[in-house]
Amino acid sequence: MIVDDSMVFRNRIARLAADERLHGVNVVAQAADGFQALQQARVHRPDFVTMDLTMPRMDGPTCLAALRDVLPHSRVLVVSALGDRATALKALTRGAHGFLLKPFSDDQLVESLRELMT
Repeated sequence: MIVDDSMVFRNRIARLAADERLHGVNVVAQAADGFQALQQARVHRPDFVTMDLTMPRMDGPTCLAALRDVLPHSRVLVVSALGDRATALKALTRGAHGFLLKPFSDDQLVESLRELMT
């Protein structure tokens, strides 16, 4: 599942999820904010989630904490423009399994997703 308020980033991540290096990955849902993400998570039960931190209505850190209850076994990669150490640590303590800083290259995202899957 891809969670980002930017349709441009959602589309880019979806396109890269189809990369041959990520064999077997299917995007089951997309969400523009944390509320939509929780709704989609309950329906689609994704194994992996990419999550932006800065979004309207419900931000990423709040959504991460709620996702732990809904999807306790899902792995989350935070993909954010907020690159300070405190932000990354906060995301990791709320349930993220990895952190990728925007802007990112195609190879960086693919590699981060591969790491998340192991």
